[in-house]
Amino acid sequence: MQETADPETCPTANGMPMLGLGTWQNEDPDECAESVRTALETGYRHIDTAQAYDNEGAVGDGIAAADVDREDVFLATKVWIDNLAHDDVLETARESLDRLGVDYVDLLYVHWPSREYDAEETLSAFDELYDEGLIENVGVSNFLPEQVEEAVELCDAPIFANQVELHPLLPQDEIREVCDTHDIEVVGYSPLARGAVFDQPEIREVAEKHDVSEAQVSLAWAREKGVTAIPKSASEDHIRDNFESLTLELDVDDVETIDAIDGTDRQIDPGFAPWN
Repeated sequence: MQETADPETCPTANGMPMLGLGTWQNEDPDECAESVRTALETGYRHIDTAQAYDNEGAVGDGIAAADVDREDVFLATKVWIDNLAHDDVLETARESLDRLGVDYVDLLYVHWPSREYDAEETLSAFDELYDEGLIENVGVSNFLPEQVEEAVELCDAPIFANQVELHPLLPQDEIREVCDTHDIEVVGYSPLARGAVFDQPEIREVAEKHDVSEAQVSLAWAREKGVTAIPKSASEDHIRDNFESLTLELDVDDVETIDAIDGTDRQIDPGFAPWN
C-alpha cells in the first residue's frame, strides 16, 4: 500500500513547495474556495492563481477558511497582459492583493510577455512592488530563453521563477537549461497535459509498475527534473491523489522510459504566445 504524504516533507525549491494547486478554469466561486481549502488542509502549501482567472477573491476565501496560517502558504498570482504598462502593474497588483485579502503575495508573475509588456517599463514596476514588500518574489511566465535573459538583465530584483507549460509530452529542455544557468526555478502548469498523460503507454507502464495513478507518475517525473508542478483540480479525490505523488520515488529506468516518449503535445497555444 502506498504511504501517505506528509506536508512537512514536501520538498521545496528556494522556499517554494514543489507541489502546488493550480486554479486556472476553476471559476465557480464556491467550488474554487472549497478546493483551495481542501488542498491546504490536505497538506498543500502552494496556491497559484492569476488576474485573468477571475477567481482571486475565491482563492482568498479558501485560504481564509483553511485551518492553515497565511504565513505558511506560498501564494502566487499573475498580472494579465492588458495590465503590464508600468502604472497598471502597480494599480492592478494592489487590486489583486485586495481581492485575495492579503498584505503581500509570495510570488507575482508577468503572465505572458505580450500586448502591453515592455520589459523595462513592466519590470521596473515589479521592482517597485518588490521594494515596497508587497511581493516577496518576481516571476515571469511563458518566457522564452531569450526573454528570460533580458528579464534577468533588466530587473533589479532577482527573477525567481519562470512558469511554463511542462509535462512529459513537453519537457521544455531548453527553458529548464537557461533557468538553471540563472538559478531560476521552473514551475510547470498543465503538468498532466490536460489529461493526455493518462493515454500515454510509457506513463501507464510506470504507473502499473508502482501501482499508482498516471497523474502521480507525471508529477513525480516533474519533481525528478527539478520542476515545481501546479496541477489544477476541483475534485477532493484528485487533489488527494496528486498530493500522494510526493511519496512516489521513480528510479532511473522509470525516468528513462518517460524521457523516451516520442513526440510533443503543447496544450496551451494562444496566438499572442511569444513562440507564435
